[in-house]
Amino acid sequence: MLIAGDLFHRQPLKKELKELNYLFSRLTRTKVVFIAGNHDFIKHDSYYLTFRWNENVYPLLNGHMGSVEFKELKTSVYGLSYYQREITERIYDLAKAPGRQKYEILLAHGGDEKHIPIKKEILSNLGYSYIAMGHIHKPQTLVENQIAYAGALEPIDKNDTGKHGYIRGEVTEKGVKAELIPSAKREYMHLSVEVGKNMTNGFAREKIREMIQINGIENIYKFILTGFRDADITFEPESLKGYGNVIEIVDETKPSYDFDKLLEENKGNLLGRYIESLRECEDGSVAHMALYEGVQALLDTKRS
Repeated sequence: MLIAGDLFHRQPLKKELKELNYLFSRLTRTKVVFIAGNHDFIKHDSYYLTFRWNENVYPLLNGHMGSVEFKELKTSVYGLSYYQREITERIYDLAKAPGRQKYEILLAHGGDEKHIPIKKEILSNLGYSYIAMGHIHKPQTLVENQIAYAGALEPIDKNDTGKHGYIRGEVTEKGVKAELIPSAKREYMHLSVEVGKNMTNGFAREKIREMIQINGIENIYKFILTGFRDADITFEPESLKGYGNVIEIVDETKPSYDFDKLLEENKGNLLGRYIESLRECEDGSVAHMALYEGVQALLDTKRS
């Protein structure tokens, strides 16, 4: 089992390491290798430094490149741990595979400008059979069957959409095969709800309920209302959350105005002149958006 940093989202407590070590000890046919990332980086008083791990656990806790060799598997695993929140040096650019074993794997953590910047072209030429990346929460493949972020086992926040799980890999003489195995109990899902001129709050609520049933009641949802609504209808996002795990509803709808009628009723005044100046604009253009926003603002002013 390879863990490429941020096993914890902060400094781990000693009791948490004990619980984790117990879980690792139950993996009777598995060797565990891990590094510390930018969130669980090693402070001077970190329990990582003094904790005694089970015999099947091999932490790479040095601030410089270290390794563990499994000669029976003809495999070496390399990696280093964070000793501070940020590392801006391009450390991995020079971390060529030493060639001690037939199969060599790198545990790497980072990828942005403040956390060991990388270039996948450089990484892919370092000589490793596989590079297991950590830091980014969403699963992402940089080079197929060679470099990949496994991401978080479960989504961390509402923007961690898509499948989450772990990467199962096999390294043989024929090469490497790595694939994401979805295992998360639930997903964050962002779904659009297209509204029409006849849709009311009640109708929208039923539509949302139907979409949750189709996509899974176990998932967590953000809905975005789009399209053109009846000008007399105002959607109430909080009232639409009554069913399922809905954390946010965003109303991006626009009122469906009868501009001909409004123009006829407001000839000569500011509203009429505004409609006249923009009514020929192209659908979807900035001017078209300004037409709707401006008419809404002028009508609101007129009513107040």
